[in-house]
Amino acid sequence: MKKDLHPEYHTIKIKMTDGTEFETRSTWGKEGDLMTLEIDPSSHPAWTGGKGAMLDAGGQVARFNKRFGGLSLKK
Repeated sequence: MKKDLHPEYHTIKIKMTDGTEFETRSTWGKEGDLMTLEIDPSSHPAWTGGKGAMLDAGGQVARFNKRFGGLSLKK
């Protein structure tokens, strides 16, 4: 590899929202730094299926079908 071209790849600790920690390798921070997550798969509704999972319940898709639902491509 060329010198001074690639970022340093080192070990850091990740702290999840529930307090669990694990080590991984990353280019973020310095060797031994702690990355504290505010959102992770154990707490975010996109992964847990909590409220807000359905963003468009009768919104844009329903309006489109109401306006253009009767159109067809047949001549």
